[in-house]
Amino acid sequence: MLIVQLTPEDIRDIKSLATEIAERYTSVEDPAFLEGAPTYSQELPRSLRRRLNRFRLVEPSGVCLIRGYPVDQERIGRTPANWKAKPVPSPTIEQDLVFFLCSGLLGDPIGWATQQQGYILHDILPIKGHEAEQMGSGSEAPLLWHTEDAFHPYRTDYLGLMCLRNPDAVETTYASMEDVRLDEETARILREPHFTIRPDESHLAKNRSDLWCDVGASDDLLRRAYERIDRMNTQPERVAVLFGDPTAPYVRIDPFFMERPTDDSDAARALDTIVAAIDDKITGVALQPGDMLFLDNSRAVHGRKPFKARYDGTDRWLRRLNIARDLRKSRDSRPRPDCRIIF
Repeated sequence: MLIVQLTPEDIRDIKSLATEIAERYTSVEDPAFLEGAPTYSQELPRSLRRRLNRFRLVEPSGVCLIRGYPVDQERIGRTPANWKAKPVPSPTIEQDLVFFLCSGLLGDPIGWATQQQGYILHDILPIKGHEAEQMGSGSEAPLLWHTEDAFHPYRTDYLGLMCLRNPDAVETTYASMEDVRLDEETARILREPHFTIRPDESHLAKNRSDLWCDVGASDDLLRRAYERIDRMNTQPERVAVLFGDPTAPYVRIDPFFMERPTDDSDAARALDTIVAAIDDKITGVALQPGDMLFLDNSRAVHGRKPFKARYDGTDRWLRRLNIARDLRKSRDSRPRPDCRIIF
C-alpha cells in the first residue's frame, strides 16, 4: 500500500482551497462545480499531486491511502439512516470537496443511473433491513472481496473511499494483484472468456428509485438502462478474469456473483485457484476519519469485515466515488459529453 501522510502545511492549503470553493457551491453534484472541478484539483499541494500522479501512471501498487485530513465529528452531524438523506448545504461539504478534488487527480468521478438515484458521491452506511446484503449498506454479513461493478464494461477505473466516521474500527479489506501468484497454465485459462459475472443487488430494478437530478435524459433512457442491467443478469456474456500485461495482469472478478463453469473443468479449476490465491493475500485497514483510500479497480479487490450496526447516528459512515480515466469509453451510455451519469 502506498501511504501519503498529509503535512500540517498540506492540510492548511487544502482547507483554504476547500473553504474558498464552498463559498460558491453547496454540493459536489452542482453542474457548475463538476465543470470546474478538474481545474480546482490542480490547485492542491504539488507533493500530493505528484504522489497521486505516480500512483495513476506507474501503478506501483493497487492501493493508495491518504491520511491526516481532519473531520469535525460534531459538525458533520449524525450518520444518516439512509443514503437518500441529502441535506443542502451538506454538513460534510468541506470533506466532500477535498475528496472530490483528490479523486480528480486520477480521473473523472462518475455515477450510475441505476445506483443511488444517479448521485455521483455515494454514502456507504448501514441501512436497517440490509444487514445480510452484499451491498455497501450491509453490516452483519461480510462484504466479500470483489472488483467494483465487475459485471459492467464501463466499471470504474478507481474506487475512492473517504472515512467520515468509524468508531468500531471496521476494516475495509483488500488485496493487490501484485502480491498474487498464479502458475502459467492457470493464468492462460483466466485470460480466456470462460466466465460470467452478474450485477450486484444495488443495480437491480428491485432497488430502483427515480433520478434526483435532470441530466437531459428521457424516462425511456432510464428504462433502457434497467433493461440492460436485466439482460446482464439473465444473459451474462462470458468474459475473461485476467487481461492486460500477462506479467502484471489486470483483474475482473466478483466470486459471489459468478458461477463456477459447469461445462469446462479446467476453467472451473482456474477460477478456484485464483479465488484461493486472493483469499490468501487479503488484508485490511480500519479507516480513520479523514482517511481517503483509492483502489485501482484493475489491480486490487476490496471488501469489508462484518459489524453490528446500532442505527443511532454513530455508525460507520464513508463516502464513495467511482473514477473513470476516460469518460469517452462510456459515451454511448451518457446523454451528453459532459454528463457523468452512465445509463
